[in-house]
Amino acid sequence: MPETEPWEYTVSIPHDPRAVTVCRRTLRLILTVHGLIRLTDTAELLATELLSNAVLHTKGLVVLRVGWSAGALRIGAWDADPEPPEPPRPVDQLTNAENGRGLTLVRACADVWGWQPQSRNGNRGKYVWCELAAA
Repeated sequence: MPETEPWEYTVSIPHDPRAVTVCRRTLRLILTVHGLIRLTDTAELLATELLSNAVLHTKGLVVLRVGWSAGALRIGAWDADPEPPEPPRPVDQLTNAENGRGLTLVRACADVWGWQPQSRNGNRGKYVWCELAAA
């Protein structure tokens, strides 16, 4: 059974595509110990898309944030590029291309998503996030 008390984890990762796999496995552990295993598959997909975008399209540090509050799981990725992300394409315009699908998948699978400019340790950047309701 999921916990009722809020919690949050923050994981800083190097600018390395292999770090996305480490975060995905860490996310699975976090959700398992907090009794949210039923959200794991969707949460892993969402985190992978957010982190992959950050690693592929920016330079420098990337940060994964995972939090639970008021019955919702929030997953977010901070990166050092303050520019807004490319808007998601409509689902019917997706192709079999290797890229360009990330935020479209996030929009389709999450209950809500968004982004905001955010500084971290004096560095300007952005935070792209999404939420999954536990129900």
